[in-house]
Amino acid sequence: MKTFLIAGLGNIGEKYANTRHNIGFKILDELASKENVSFETEKLGDIAKFRFKGRTFILLKPSTYMNLSGKAVKYWLTKEKVAIENLLVICDDLNLDFGAIRVKGKGSDGGHNGLKDINAVLNTQQYARFRFGVGADFSKGRQVDYVLGEWDKEENKSLPERLDKGCELIKSFGTAGLNNTMNAFNGK
Repeated sequence: MKTFLIAGLGNIGEKYANTRHNIGFKILDELASKENVSFETEKLGDIAKFRFKGRTFILLKPSTYMNLSGKAVKYWLTKEKVAIENLLVICDDLNLDFGAIRVKGKGSDGGHNGLKDINAVLNTQQYARFRFGVGADFSKGRQVDYVLGEWDKEENKSLPERLDKGCELIKSFGTAGLNNTMNAFNGK
């Protein structure tokens, strides 16, 4: 039985719940809801598990705050004996238009502090990441306010469909593999 660790990045606490930076948490919440599983608070994060087509999916919402995500990811990779190629990290991306999806098998942190920490703690950039576009509709020097800001009315209208797409992508990663998932979802 193959096991996959799906790490959705975000910040804990009610004040961050509906912010752009928490899209990783939001996608995992949607997937857990669809699979009728609940998150349990465990060491370094909230965990939910489900099985699909002979695979086990472990959903992780780190409780370490965004900038220290690597500690939780490494702990759960080790604890659950998940191979690095079965890790998928979900994060927001300012360089992509709202709702755009980009899946890659490796790469730099692109200025994202969560990925920066994961790269440092795992000592590699060789893991899959699912970047969800949040756009860059902010003035110079307002980047932090933007990513920690809540979705606007138009984004909220489109979000359910984009969350569904994200859930499909995660299941595809576990069942069809990285390359097929990239072909099927990138740019969609």
